[in-house]
Amino acid sequence: MNGVGTVKRIFTAPEAEVEMVEQSDVKAVAGSGLEGDRYFSEIETGTFVTWGPDEERPNGYDVTLIEREAIDGIEREADVELSPGEHRRNIITRDAALNHLVGKRFRVGDAIFQGDRLCEPCGYLQDLIEKDVLEPLAHRGGLRADILESGRIRSNDEIEPLE
Repeated sequence: MNGVGTVKRIFTAPEAEVEMVEQSDVKAVAGSGLEGDRYFSEIETGTFVTWGPDEERPNGYDVTLIEREAIDGIEREADVELSPGEHRRNIITRDAALNHLVGKRFRVGDAIFQGDRLCEPCGYLQDLIEKDVLEPLAHRGGLRADILESGRIRSNDEIEPLE
C-alpha cells in the first residue's frame, strides 16, 4: 500500500446478530479489540465475550476493516446494496488497499495494527443479512487485524502503512 488511506465510518455491535452501531470514535485496546464491540475481551479480568476463559483468543478478531470502494463495487457490479453497518465490519476505509496489509503493521489514528488475514464473506453473513454477498465480496470482503498498540480511532483519521 503506497500512500495514506482514511477512516470513513466506524461501527461496533454489542452482541451477535444485532444491528451495528455507528461511532464517531472508539478506543482500540491492544490484544482486546474495540471497546463496545462483541469481540472485545477484557484482558485484565480474563472475561471473554466470544471465547471461554480457558480458550486462547484467535488472531484476527480485534478489528475488521472494509474498503468503501469494495462496497461501491458490489453495488455497481452485482446490484447488492448494503446499508450502513450491514457489511458487519468495524471500519470503512477510503483509499486504503487493505489486501496489501496482510502480514503488515499499520497505523489507524492513534493505534497500531497488524494485518492478519483477509476477511472473506461467509455463509453466516449471507444468512444474517439475507443478501447474496459471497461471490461479490470474495477477495474484497476486508481485512482482519490485531491491535498491537492501543489508541483512539476517529472518523477521518489516516491509515498509514508502517512497513
